[in-house]
Amino acid sequence: MTQATTTEYKHILVDERNVPFIKGTSMKLVELITSIHAYGWSPEELHFQYPHLSMSQIYSALAYYWEHKEEIDADMQQRFEYAERLRLETGESPLAKRLRAEGLIK
Repeated sequence: MTQATTTEYKHILVDERNVPFIKGTSMKLVELITSIHAYGWSPEELHFQYPHLSMSQIYSALAYYWEHKEEIDADMQQRFEYAERLRLETGESPLAKRLRAEGLIK
């Protein structure tokens, strides 16, 4: 079990790597915020999509995000760049090559 530090936000803890997550879950705050950026989901839609989260947990996470926006946005950008770098280094998968050769994808 990892060591977590409490925050002034009722439902938000920070792990030993300084990554905020929602107390009582394994969901990192960045995962919730990414859903908002990707899909434009409202707090109510987040609750519908993640029914294991209470509205209180969602609003606590959103409050934490807005207080730490620059830091969390920078973390999301680093994660994107890392994933993109891996994608480029790995190259096209054998499945994608086969589907492209068969004309099933562009």
